[in-house]
Amino acid sequence: MEPQQPAPDPITEAALRSLKDIAVPPPVSWMPQTWGWALAAVILLVLLVILFLIWLRRYQADACRREALRQLTFIEQRITDPIARPDAIHELALLLKQVALASGDRAETASLSGAAWVRYMENRTENGVGASLGKMLDDGEYRGANHAADMPSDGGAKLIADARRWIEYRHVSV
Repeated sequence: MEPQQPAPDPITEAALRSLKDIAVPPPVSWMPQTWGWALAAVILLVLLVILFLIWLRRYQADACRREALRQLTFIEQRITDPIARPDAIHELALLLKQVALASGDRAETASLSGAAWVRYMENRTENGVGASLGKMLDDGEYRGANHAADMPSDGGAKLIADARRWIEYRHVSV
């Protein structure tokens, strides 16, 4: 049996009865207390939605360029093979024309060939990549297998590198 504790004196009993639970304040609301903060939150939310939509639109418009870079890797594998090189050069010229059509004015770009195509590529790039690329492709496309066979061993790698830079430089207008 447990020993019984003596009864508290009357003053202690009165003090214990007068104790109350700890008063906890209500949680702080996340809702703005003034209309100015509510307006700022709405403006910020609208701005974020607009920025997301702009990013999404550019991302979707840029799908052509991403697909062209994927196709370029397949052409890169074929251009190193001397037998497949003429076809690969032709496919590369076609790919660059498709990228130009997708990222620019179709009416202007569709009819270009030869020196006009080289000038177009030169005017729409930096560091002269477009000029050398356009010249090499123009020669390869119109001179055929003989030109591809005469191409130096690193010519295919330079052609692919220049094509990659030209495609990456292109931006689709939205």
